[in-house]
Amino acid sequence: MAYIRASTVRDLRKKMYLKILRLPLSFFTDARKGDLMTRISNDVQEVEISVVASLTMIFRDPITVLVFVIWLFINSYQLTLFALILLPLSGWLIGRVSRTLRSSSMMGQQKLGRLLSVVEETLSGLRIIKGFNAEKKMKEQFGAVNDQYSKILKRVFRKAYLASPLSEVLSSIVVILILFVGGSLALKGSGNLNSQMLIAFVLVFSQIIPPIKNITTAWFNIQKGLGSIDRLEQVLGAEEKIQEKPDALPIKEFIDSIEFRGVWYAYNSEPVLKDINLKIKKGQTVAIVGKSGAGKSTLADLIPRFIDVDRGSVLIDGKDVRDLKMADLRYLMGIVSQHPILFNTTFLENIAFGMDVPELEKVKNAAGIANANDFIMDTENGYDDNVGESGNKLSGGQRQRISIARAIMANPPILILDEATSALDTESERLVQDAILKLMKNRTSLIIAHRLSTIQHADLIVVLDDGMIVESGTHTELMNIKDGFYAKLHSFQAI
Repeated sequence: MAYIRASTVRDLRKKMYLKILRLPLSFFTDARKGDLMTRISNDVQEVEISVVASLTMIFRDPITVLVFVIWLFINSYQLTLFALILLPLSGWLIGRVSRTLRSSSMMGQQKLGRLLSVVEETLSGLRIIKGFNAEKKMKEQFGAVNDQYSKILKRVFRKAYLASPLSEVLSSIVVILILFVGGSLALKGSGNLNSQMLIAFVLVFSQIIPPIKNITTAWFNIQKGLGSIDRLEQVLGAEEKIQEKPDALPIKEFIDSIEFRGVWYAYNSEPVLKDINLKIKKGQTVAIVGKSGAGKSTLADLIPRFIDVDRGSVLIDGKDVRDLKMADLRYLMGIVSQHPILFNTTFLENIAFGMDVPELEKVKNAAGIANANDFIMDTENGYDDNVGESGNKLSGGQRQRISIARAIMANPPILILDEATSALDTESERLVQDAILKLMKNRTSLIIAHRLSTIQHADLIVVLDDGMIVESGTHTELMNIKDGFYAKLHSFQAI
């Protein structure tokens, strides 16, 4: 049992974690981090405590009951039949009480997920909470969720604790009725039942009560655990929209072009990209500009298959990305996101992320190009120094330079830079911009930009508005369009 319990928890957690890694990014726009953490920790533990721990009773006790019932039938079938009529009535009453336990348990775990979400948001946004004197608001929010969770928990515990006394009271009533009916039969001399046999019958019947009580308790526990199983099943059964085909094609190098052909994409039925047609040739630097919400990042996310098109296709060297092996496809790309994401480990492991055995010299070279080497060497342990939770030991600019160094280290033929210089001060921006320009030589680059000053060198500038390409050309060509969209954006930024 120790092996089964420990292995069940291990396998369930592993399945949950692997599923989270496979799910598309769109799944996490609705899911709360705190709720997912509750499912992978508390819900799995609840299954172990409630369901697996009850398996012993479920397998052992029914056999015990069966053996005793056979003996009782042999000695007095009339009295046994009477007892067996009463026991289902008791079971029905216990079932009525336990029926709502599953839904209450599920509600409790949902509230715990909400509670952990509030804690996670508080830890992430502590600077803002303190800065806006919102401690009282957060205290009230946490208190309200905590009280709701406590109320549901009381309801769950009451019903779970009711299992044992309820089964005892009902079994005692059954014993009293058996004594009454059996006594009447013994006095009448009905069948082979006499006073000695009646005492033996009651003694054996009383031995049935503990295993029946165990089965009742196990049933209550299983009902409680089924709420958690339902919550785990919601994640394990979630649709994996981004799947690799069984006969997916390998791709080891980028030869010719990336093409968007009649691409449509929608979030919650609202189109974000509408009939996008764009060709990026090998070695080109293409910049995507436009207002916030125009669909720039969505367009970039289609290339590494973070999301899939609703209509149309994205092609690399004439092959649809959905027909390619995902690992091969993503090896071709280096990605620097708008919000730098670092892991709570060393500078070395963050820069060489995804590599099994990183070479220090190559890491230092990548950090040097990204203008990160100097501040890394100023730390106590250099490249072995820890960056902290989400890189919180570093400034915004430093975090971004580490993420740029990570892209340089990967040395990919395709670069996707999602406003890569947005978090840098003017001096660092100039240095990193020079590094990016060097890096982009002989590479294909897709740059998403808000600051137009950073993309004037691009071979092609594509202007998106409301999910559609409204203008495209070089900086000079677009500036010459009278009352053009790009020219207006540029004039606003110049002011």
